[in-house]
Parts: sequence; structure tokens; C-alpha cells
Amino acid sequence: MKNKLTDLNNHLFAQLERLGDESLDGEKLEQEINRSKAIAGVADRVIHNASLVLKAQQAFHQGESQAHPMLSQDQK
Repeated sequence: MKNKLTDLNNHLFAQLERLGDESLDGEKLEQEINRSKAIAGVADRVIHNASLVLKAQQAFHQGESQAHPMLSQDQK
């Protein structure tokens, strides 16, 4: 899987559009609200992880830490 943060952004806006569908009501609206909560929770974790990776890379490039095997770009 090769998802990017731009893909996440697209998913979030697509969900926002589904929530804005005025024809939704009752159970279907409740399902979209629940789906939105789940998507938001996963998105939060993805963003947190990306932020952590960025901070680690910045620290490494500033010489504040030594390379850690988990930060290696060569691992798959």
C-alpha cells in the first residue's frame, strides 16, 4: 500500500461531502456520522505518525540524534 497524505486529504473531503448530503436522514445519516468518527480517528493517528516521523528526521538532520534502524529508508 502506498498511500500519501494527499490521499488522506481526499478521503476526508469526500467524507465531508457525504455528510453534507441533505437527502440523508435517520439511520443512513447515523451511519455516515459513525463512519466520519471512525475516519477522523484513523486520520488523527496517521497525521500524528507523520508528524513524529518528520520530527525524527529533522532531529537527525540537525545532528541531535544518531540514525536509528527504524528510521532507515532502506527497510521494507
